[in-house]
Amino acid sequence: MNLRGNPYLGTAGVFLGAGIVSLSQRMQTVGLPDLRGALSLGVDEAAWVPTASNMALMFMGPFSVYLGAMLGPRRVLLASGAVYAVVSLLLPHAPNLGVLIALQIVAGLTSGTFYPQSLTYALRALPPRYTIYAIGAYSMELLSTLSIATPLQAWCTEHGSWRWMFWASAVLTPIMMLCIYLAVPNPPPREGPKPVVQWQGFLYASLGFALVQGALEQGERLDWLGSPVIIAMLATGAFLVVAMIVQRWVFPNPLVDLSFLAQRNTLLLGFGLFSLRFTLLAVVYLIPAYLAVVQGYRPLETGAVLVRLVLPALASGVLAARLMQRIEGRAITGFGFAAVAFACLLDSRLTSVWSGETFWIPQIIVAVGLSFVFVGVIGMISQQAIASGAVSRPFQALTYASFFQVVRLLGGQVGTSALQRIVTVRERFHSNMLGLNVRVGDWLTDDRLRSLSGGVFGGSVGLEDSQDRARALLSLQISREAYTLSYSDGFVVVAWLCASFLVAIACLRQMKIYFDAPLLEPSG
Repeated sequence: MNLRGNPYLGTAGVFLGAGIVSLSQRMQTVGLPDLRGALSLGVDEAAWVPTASNMALMFMGPFSVYLGAMLGPRRVLLASGAVYAVVSLLLPHAPNLGVLIALQIVAGLTSGTFYPQSLTYALRALPPRYTIYAIGAYSMELLSTLSIATPLQAWCTEHGSWRWMFWASAVLTPIMMLCIYLAVPNPPPREGPKPVVQWQGFLYASLGFALVQGALEQGERLDWLGSPVIIAMLATGAFLVVAMIVQRWVFPNPLVDLSFLAQRNTLLLGFGLFSLRFTLLAVVYLIPAYLAVVQGYRPLETGAVLVRLVLPALASGVLAARLMQRIEGRAITGFGFAAVAFACLLDSRLTSVWSGETFWIPQIIVAVGLSFVFVGVIGMISQQAIASGAVSRPFQALTYASFFQVVRLLGGQVGTSALQRIVTVRERFHSNMLGLNVRVGDWLTDDRLRSLSGGVFGGSVGLEDSQDRARALLSLQISREAYTLSYSDGFVVVAWLCASFLVAIACLRQMKIYFDAPLLEPSG
């Protein structure tokens, strides 16, 4: 079999790049406490380590339009992949926080080119009747990497080294580069005069969105508008985005066509991608947070709960891809969001006695729902790219891909920040409400304290010590119940967001199904 110029191998390569980014982000989140211990970093110092990478990823979202148009995906991905692999090897050996942050920025800038090029290449290289299977594989890859990242990092830490949170990317990236080297061709030489490009607009947009990304990620820790740092980042980011709009208005850029994005389906699908990122939080944030805070699970134990999603998700993804060839994407996506909403409502009934096993049935439902949502949303994004002509027009294709890259990163961070804020506020509310009913002198409170004091008396130094320990245990129980109720509220919020997108689906214009016939021939 001739692999040179093979579009299927090229598609596997670019999709692997997108998976590497998702896997790396999640592994770094899980492994951050181990990194702190190894480098003797404080909580505040270590919090900027993943933020630096994520801000650099966001920076490359708009800027990848410029790079992709000027150099082509092959040159961009090979050069970026080589630098990223080397940096991933060096990151665990950073001698101090400054060097670590600098290397993280380089890693984010280089890996930030992986995602925008993936769907653009696949849509132009594969015939539509096979594109939906590639989309299904791509969707399941992203969902699977999020599910296996926690147990993988926990296992590496337990049996190997925390450094694999970086080294995993160094191992996988050369495989991606080999696929791209063999299969992705260089673009043909451009005929005619080169367009005059105003690169300042890209720089303004990239810096602006990166600062907003950083503010959203650090906002909860720094108390949002109570922090001068957050105010400065948001104000500067907003100013740079406005400067980009003015620059674009005064000096039109031939590489960007923002008016091309002003289509009903494109904007609604952007909201759909945001909703998809938010619904993922029900799995990658709420369940692990509940198990860790309330039940005291370690990452390896939490990972064993999350990894159950993989097999149901894979089977459902194949089914959803088959159905997308015959059924409109709105029905596929609607079913997926409805299933996720139902699973979240089941999870919202959680109590402080729930364990990982209790989530078994809701997890199966949410795995099926997320698979249908992934395939449906990304499939409709692909259909809209074909219907709008983005596939056949390189600059519009890059604009289209860059838009969804910004939505994916910024939308995901908005969802994470919003849900963290909701959980924090609701925990305070429930703690106060529960505390109002716990009064010294009340017979129920005194009876509970006597029961707890008797239970710990054997290990205490006298009656007074046992009473102090009983009061501490009661306070801990109140805190557990408050956190449990706040996570329950989080599941309700995710369910309502799923319901809101069901309304948005009804506003989508009907799209032609492009995955049932060989309408386009593969390029290369």
